[in-house]
Amino acid sequence: MTTATYGSINVQQLKELCERGEVEVIDVRTPVEFREVHCSYARNVPLDTIHPGTIMAGRDTNKPLYVICNSGNRSKKACEAFQSAGYTNIINVEGGTLAWVAAGLPVQRGKKAISLERQVRIAAGLLAFLGATLGVFVHPYWMGLSAFVGAGLMFAGITDTCGMGLLLAKMPWNQVKESCPASDSSNPGQSSGLCCGG
Repeated sequence: MTTATYGSINVQQLKELCERGEVEVIDVRTPVEFREVHCSYARNVPLDTIHPGTIMAGRDTNKPLYVICNSGNRSKKACEAFQSAGYTNIINVEGGTLAWVAAGLPVQRGKKAISLERQVRIAAGLLAFLGATLGVFVHPYWMGLSAFVGAGLMFAGITDTCGMGLLLAKMPWNQVKESCPASDSSNPGQSSGLCCGG
């Protein structure tokens, strides 16, 4: 039995492949992040909705599937999900959309949004500050909130899994309510109902 693995590619290499022919790229960020800016060749499949079997159904599994996110962390998680489901030829885009934009490669832009990583930092900082403040002025037990947040951040660093990020990704402000065009000719397989947002 062959062990499922995934590879990696940089943004310049991906751009060259996209220019040479049909390449399937999925962006696993939240719909709101995707709407703000995304690689022109990508379609949105948020990480919390990834079902490898559904995505791979009806496609040639011998052709690579490229996975991009904001910086490369969530796309790595998505690649691991495909790997666990037994799929090969899954490629992580190193540096993600940040690297793609920094390289001046083609993007579609829409409404500005706060990235999920920033939302996590804001929420964690707020909860830690609240716990410390309430612990000093209301009751020492509130210090436990700060300790809980600190333990959560340590766990996220060790396991490379952020529960707060997964929770925030499901919040209404990280969803896109408007419907999208059925398909984009530059993005074969663009799912309807996901904002392609330029």
